[in-house]
Amino acid sequence: MLFSIALLIVIVYLAYRAAPREKEEHAHVHGAGQIGLLAAVALFGVDYFTSFFYATGEMMHALHPYGLQKYAYIAVGVIALANIVFGFLYMYSLGIFNEGGGSYTASMRYLWPSLSLIVAVVLIQDYVLTIVVSALSGSDQLLSILNLYGQNWLYHFGIGLILAAITYYLTIRGRGESAQVVFTLLGVFVMLTVVLAVGLFIAHFKGVPAFPMEEAPKAVSIGQVLYHLLTASMKGMVALTGLEAMSNGIQFVKDVDAGFVVWGRKRLPRLRKIWDFYSGKSGIGRFVQTSFLFYGGIGTLFLTFFAIRFDVFDGTLGRTLVGNLAAIGFEQIPGGTILFWAYQILAVLLLAAASMTAFQDLQATAWRDVAIGEIPEIVVYRNPQGTFTRSVTAGFIVAGVIMLLVRGQTSLAVPYYGVGVFMPITIMGLAIRKHVLHTFTGRARFWGSLGASLAAALAALVFVGQIVGKWTEGGWVVLITFSVLILAAHAILISPAGLRDPKQIHRIVREKARVQGAMASIVEWQSLRMQEYRYSLLVGIARFFEQFGVRRPLRYEPAPVPAGDYDHAMHVDHPEAPSILEQYLDQPVSKPPVEHPTAQKP
Repeated sequence: MLFSIALLIVIVYLAYRAAPREKEEHAHVHGAGQIGLLAAVALFGVDYFTSFFYATGEMMHALHPYGLQKYAYIAVGVIALANIVFGFLYMYSLGIFNEGGGSYTASMRYLWPSLSLIVAVVLIQDYVLTIVVSALSGSDQLLSILNLYGQNWLYHFGIGLILAAITYYLTIRGRGESAQVVFTLLGVFVMLTVVLAVGLFIAHFKGVPAFPMEEAPKAVSIGQVLYHLLTASMKGMVALTGLEAMSNGIQFVKDVDAGFVVWGRKRLPRLRKIWDFYSGKSGIGRFVQTSFLFYGGIGTLFLTFFAIRFDVFDGTLGRTLVGNLAAIGFEQIPGGTILFWAYQILAVLLLAAASMTAFQDLQATAWRDVAIGEIPEIVVYRNPQGTFTRSVTAGFIVAGVIMLLVRGQTSLAVPYYGVGVFMPITIMGLAIRKHVLHTFTGRARFWGSLGASLAAALAALVFVGQIVGKWTEGGWVVLITFSVLILAAHAILISPAGLRDPKQIHRIVREKARVQGAMASIVEWQSLRMQEYRYSLLVGIARFFEQFGVRRPLRYEPAPVPAGDYDHAMHVDHPEAPSILEQYLDQPVSKPPVEHPTAQKP
C-alpha cells in the first residue's frame, strides 16, 4: 500500500508541475482568456481524451450480447481510419480558417449562408449533449467503485448534475484556471494509464482467467451481424467533436510559437517545414489535433484487446468496462486498491471536466450567433476573465433538463451525441474542396480536391451511419430534432429579432464581445452576409404567397448593407485598415420602403 501511495503522490506532483499557469501580465499581451499550447491541449482535448472511459464500452455493448466481440477489431479499424482522415482535414483547414469559427466560417466563405445557419444550430445541440454525456459518464464511473452501476437512475442523474455544476463553476472562473486544473488531471490520467497497462499485461502473462459469461449470447443472422458491426463502429466514434471544437475555438489561442517550435527552429533548422506547419496559433491547434490522429484508434484497440481477453464489459460485476479492467490491472500492483480508487475518481473528474470543451465552444459559437441575428443580443456578456457567462449558464441549464429527461442514463443520451458533428465535418470537406479549386492549379488542384471530396463523402457516410446504427435506440429522433432546429433557426432569423443593422453588429462584436482584429472582421462580414440571406428569404416568402393572391409589401424591411467580397472585408492587402462597418456608424439607420417583390421596374 505504501508503494501505491508513494507512486500516486509522485504522479500527481509531476502532473501539477507540468500544468500551465496564466500570469496576470499575459492578459495585457494576449487578452483576457487567451491560452497557450498546454492549456489548449487540456481544454480542447479533454473531451476527446476522456472518450477512453465510455466509447469502447458503448462499442462493445453493441457486440458482446450477441457473442460478436471477436469482430470488434473491424470496428476499431473503421474508427482509426476516420480519425486519421478527419484529423488531416482539420489540420489543413487551420491554415485557411485560422481565426476561428470552424465549418461555420468555412461554409459562409465558400458555400452558402444557409449551411452556416444549419451548422450553428447543429453544433449548439452537440455541445449541450457533450455536457450531458460527459457528466453522466462520470457518474457511471463513480458508481462503478461501489458496484452500483445501473442500479438507480436517481443516483446517476444527481451525481451527473453535480459534476456538470462543478465544471460550470470552473468555466465561469476563467480559462487560465480551468486549464491548470484539467491539464493536471490529464497528466495523472496518462501516467496512471501506463501503470494500468503494465498491470494488465502482467495479468495476461500470469494467465489470469477470463470472467465467466453471465448469460448465453443471442442468436443473430448475417444481416444482423453486419448491422451490429455498423452500430459498434458508430458508437465508438463519438468524440470527434474535438476536431471542430479546436477549429472553432482557435480564436482563444495565443498567436505565438509553442516552446517546442522555438526550440526546433534553433536546434533543427533543417526541419523548417515542420516548424512552419506548427507555428503560431494555427500550429498550436494543429498540435492538439495531431493527437487526435492516432489516439482514438490506439486507445480503442488497447481496451478492446483486454475486454475480449478477460471477457468484461459495461455492466459486468456492476462496473463499467474500464472499471473492470482497472480492477484487474491495478490488482497486480502492490497496494493496487488505492490506485483503483484513484483511477475511478480521476475518471469521474475528467469526464466532468470534458464538459469544459463544450462550455468553451458554446461561448465561441453563441456570440457569433447573436451577431448574425440567430440569438437575442442579451446573451452576449463577457466578464473580465474573458468568459461569455450567459451562454455558459444557458448551456448548463439545458443540459440539466436533458439529464432529467433521459433519467440519468448515459446509454439513452449517446445515440444523440456525436451525430451532429459529422454534418459540420462534411461541410468543412466541401469548403476545403472549393478552396483548393479556387487556389491551386495542376496536380495539386486535382489531388487536393480529390482528398477533400473523399473526406466529405466519408463524413457524410458516417453521418448517415450514425443515424442508421443508432436507429433502434432513438437515432430516428435525430432527424426530427435536426429538422425542428433548422426550421426554428430560420424562423428566428426572418423575425424582427433577427434584424441586424451595421451599428448593432459593430456594438455586439467590438464592444460587448470585445473581439478585435481579423476575427472581428470575419464575424462582421458573416453578419452582413446573413442579413443578405435573411432579406432574400423574406423576398422569396413574399413571392411564394403572391402565387396565392396574398400580397405583403416589404415596406418595413430595410435594404441590407452589401457584405462585399471576403478578402476585401479581411483587408488581405491592408490588415491595418479599419472595420468594414466604420463607414456606416455615423449614418442614421435607413429604412427606405422597398418595392413589392413582383413590381415591374420602369
